[in-house]
Amino acid sequence: MSEDPFKKFGNWFAAAESAEPNDPNAMTVATVGEGGRPAARILLLKAWDEAGFVFFGNLGSRKAREMHGNQHVALLFHWKSLQRQVRIEGSVAQVDDATADAYFATRPRVSQIGAWASRQSEPLASREVFEERLREVEARFTGQPVPRPEFWSGWRLTPDYFEFWQGIDFRLHDRFVFSRQGDTWETGRLFP
Repeated sequence: MSEDPFKKFGNWFAAAESAEPNDPNAMTVATVGEGGRPAARILLLKAWDEAGFVFFGNLGSRKAREMHGNQHVALLFHWKSLQRQVRIEGSVAQVDDATADAYFATRPRVSQIGAWASRQSEPLASREVFEERLREVEARFTGQPVPRPEFWSGWRLTPDYFEFWQGIDFRLHDRFVFSRQGDTWETGRLFP
């Protein structure tokens, strides 16, 4: 077992990128809302390093509101073809504008238009309403780059806990954990 959870994650993530047919960077992001009610959704990991794990979205969304109220968040990567999963827990903070701008500029134009048109997590009367908003935004930015909306950004989760799970036949799985203690990581194993 590696003494460095980031190195271990990097090795497993590289294996997933080679083996998973679709979105090896897909992860469940779990938040906690009012009254302690949990919520989970699938997002795409867009960057990671030893500073943390970065993902993006609308600042008016349910997930954003919940992260604003409770910065403790959990991520879960599940790579079925490898029989592996990684749980990561920690706290989130919004990324700086330069980071959000740089990533937004790499998105396909249609996704950029969609970010402007969506009032994410708000009620929608009909699909036609959204499609009309898409046309309006496209017309507004015809012939020019689409800037990042100020209501769209990203978050970086700074981890304090990792759990690596390796599936083994007959449910005899291998689980090992890393828990941050100050500037070091304590390691251990869990029963399957």
